[in-house]
Amino acid sequence: KEDLLAASSEIAAASAVTPAVSVAPLEISPLRGTSVPMSRLRKVIADRAVISMQSSAQLTSVVEVDVTLVANFRDSVKAEFLAKTGQKLSFLPFFALAAAEALKAFPIINATIDGDTIVYPSQENMSIAVDTERGLLTPVIRDAGSLDLAGLAAQIADLAARTRDNKLKPDELAGGTFTLTNTGSRGALFDTPIVFLPQSAILGTGIVAKKPVVVSSDGLDAIAIRSTVFLALSYDHRIVDGADAARFLVAVKTRLEGGDFVGNLGY
Repeated sequence: KEDLLAASSEIAAASAVTPAVSVAPLEISPLRGTSVPMSRLRKVIADRAVISMQSSAQLTSVVEVDVTLVANFRDSVKAEFLAKTGQKLSFLPFFALAAAEALKAFPIINATIDGDTIVYPSQENMSIAVDTERGLLTPVIRDAGSLDLAGLAAQIADLAARTRDNKLKPDELAGGTFTLTNTGSRGALFDTPIVFLPQSAILGTGIVAKKPVVVSSDGLDAIAIRSTVFLALSYDHRIVDGADAARFLVAVKTRLEGGDFVGNLGY
C-alpha cells in the first residue's frame, strides 16, 4: 500500500510540474459551406458499404494484446532489417503474419458465401486498407500465409505506395479473402470496421500505446508499463459464430504476446 501511495504521489508531483504544450491551430478547410458531387470511387465505396451492411449480419469482437515483446524485438532488429531488406519494420507486418497464421488454423474467418455454400479458399489473400486522397482502397497481398516479415513488409510498402500514386493494376484490388486495416496509423484506439462482401471478416489494429498494466509472475501481481494494442475483428455472423471469432482473435493474441519472431525475419 505504501509503495502504491508513494508512486501515486510521484506521478501527481510530476503532473503538477509538467508545462503546457503549445499546439498549432487546426487549418480551416475550404470545404466549409460548400456542396460537392461524390467522386466515382466514393460512390462505389458508399454503395458497397450499404450493400454489405444490409446483406450480412455484422458484429465486432475485440481483444487487448500485450505487444511489449514484439515492440522490444522490433526495436532490436529494425536497423538491421532496414539495412538487409531496404524496408522499415513497423508493427503491421507482425499483425499480418499473426493473422495469416491464424487464418490457416481457422479458415472460416477466411471463407466466403456462394449461395448456400461456404467456400474455403486455398490461400490467404489479404487485402490491406490504404487511405488515399481519393478514398479507401484495399490492394491484395497474394498468398500472405506464405510470406515472412520481410516479404510482408515489402508487399505492404509497395502496394501502399502504388495505391497512393494511383499506379495499381485493377486485378491487384480483386480477389481478397480477408482484410487488415491499421486504424492505429491515424491515432485511433480501435474501431468497428465494416466487412465488405464477399469477404466474411476484417481485422482492425489500433494504436500501440504504453500504459500501466497488472502483470502476474510466480503468483505475485505487479504494475508494469507495457505496450498494448486493441484488435477488433468484424465478421459476418451468417457463417462465423462468436466462438469462431474469439478463437481466431485469441490465436493472434497468443502469437503476438509470445514475441518469438526470430525465425520469421526472412533473411
